[in-house]
Amino acid sequence: MPYNNLGSLPVYKKALELCTVSKELASFVSYNKNMLTLYQSESLRDHIADSLITDAILIPQQIARAETSDSMTDRMKSATFIGIMIRNINSYINGLEHHGVREKEYLNLLRREIRIFRRFFKKWRKSMQNYGRTSETWNFNDYLS
Repeated sequence: MPYNNLGSLPVYKKALELCTVSKELASFVSYNKNMLTLYQSESLRDHIADSLITDAILIPQQIARAETSDSMTDRMKSATFIGIMIRNINSYINGLEHHGVREKEYLNLLRREIRIFRRFFKKWRKSMQNYGRTSETWNFNDYLS
């Protein structure tokens, strides 16, 4: 049975915290301080910051999507997509590090938030599988269409 109160769901709270830290880091490292126009920048650092914000925002949205769905297939698609976004965020952090961000403590703070979120995510994903078994199968490419 899907969860009805997202605000009290621990993984959702952690996803929002991860989102906040990601936005703060992106604001700090970007050359363009207008977060809404990062994608228009010529700077690789700004593009990485924009991608970081985008993926961080998508995580709580995918949790909400999974929690409000009656379909086990949709829940598992969302969980898979979240896993991909977590890996992307780690890649963005590495990209920022290689692109010359000297304030490693900020990058490490986001890495720490990701590790904490991951623990909550794994518990949540495991609990979702207990909602019920299904014979439905899906392909990740189905999710993209």
